Amino acid sequence: MGAVSDAKKAYRLLRKALRSRSAVQRVRRRLAAGPAHPRDHYKIAVYFADGAVNMYQMRQWYRPLAGLAERWPVVVLSRSATGAEKLLDEDAPPVAFVPTVRDLERFIATQDIRIVLYVNQNTRNFQMFRYGRRWHVFINHGESDKMYMTTNQYKAYDYAFIAGQAARDRLTRTLWDFDVRRRAIEIGRPQADHYSGALPFTPDERTVVLYAPTWEGDRPSAHYGSIATHGEALVNALLATGSHRVIYRPHPRSGVLDREYGAAHKRILAAIAAANAADATAQHVYDDGPDLGWQLAAADVAVVDISAMVYDRLAVGKPLMITRPVDERASVDTNGYLSDCEWLTAEAASRIVAEVERVRDDEAAIARLRMWVQHYFGDTTPGAATAKFHGAIEELMHKWDRWHDHEMGAVRPDEDDDDEEGDDDDE
Repeated sequence: MGAVSDAKKAYRLLRKALRSRSAVQRVRRRLAAGPAHPRDHYKIAVYFADGAVNMYQMRQWYRPLAGLAERWPVVVLSRSATGAEKLLDEDAPPVAFVPTVRDLERFIATQDIRIVLYVNQNTRNFQMFRYGRRWHVFINHGESDKMYMTTNQYKAYDYAFIAGQAARDRLTRTLWDFDVRRRAIEIGRPQADHYSGALPFTPDERTVVLYAPTWEGDRPSAHYGSIATHGEALVNALLATGSHRVIYRPHPRSGVLDREYGAAHKRILAAIAAANAADATAQHVYDDGPDLGWQLAAADVAVVDISAMVYDRLAVGKPLMITRPVDERASVDTNGYLSDCEWLTAEAASRIVAEVERVRDDEAAIARLRMWVQHYFGDTTPGAATAKFHGAIEELMHKWDRWHDHEMGAVRPDEDDDDEEGDDDDE
């Protein structure tokens, strides 16, 4: 049995290697057929070492980066062939395919890159950290209260762009000897100014409810998924009214481990299809597309599981409810928004219509929501976060100039920056 298992493993590895080699060749051909990157053109790079599976981390930044590139040209340094292929297929910034360190060195030697942005904590980020005389900035791919948001890896970057006060409090509470005041810069959520995707329905008088459950989870502490406990009851109740429109956006891994969870998901799909067949004006939506944004903005109320969707919706500033996990072993953070959110229990799922109206009309609930939105994201007025994002980049460009001038012997690096005097040695 051991020999058979080893042979199967070797076969899988060989197939994976062949697919990777083929993808590399395709990317190189596509790039060779297009125009060459102008020399000394790019000022900002986004470093992305992941493949196609994690493209959601990049997609949400496409439009904010496009706006940034109007002043500071942006390029994506893609280390993976499958990731590069997706970037070339989609509405991404220009792509430099740099699978090896030698490729990376050759490309950055031709450019005047002053800021490098990172959307995740891939271990290969450290291959880029070796290059000095530029700012390395962690911008992340979302906001939440998960442990990922307070990893000690923050210390590896010169700066981190964070959403707001909640992130600052988390970092202050968790990281030892980390100058949060100086190295963490609040920008809100600029992605919220650029929600992608077109509405797949015609707006009318119906109340739109987004139900966005996560998958079942692979361990008890992560049993947040609600499809099998809340989902059928709440969707069926909303479909029956004739005055609600459901947008159902489940996690793509829903049902991969739990057969009953997958079966409940299929029954929800069947119920949505039946409701649309019975009433063509209903326009209920099963959403499994790559675009995330239009759903969050269009929904009058959102019902989500404990996941990043909580904070994606919170950034919109509109009513939402969180499904309370049935499994008591599920880990629930009680320091932030989840300590004061609008919970939906499994028992209350069948009463979802009344719950939707309550969170829309309850002044106390609305006031709590506004307070938490401000705490996590600051000013959510359209355009405010984008202005903060651009302002943060502008300030780092000025700091780059001061350090460059200092190397040339012109000025002190902390000139006109007295509140930071003496701190730059840590970098």
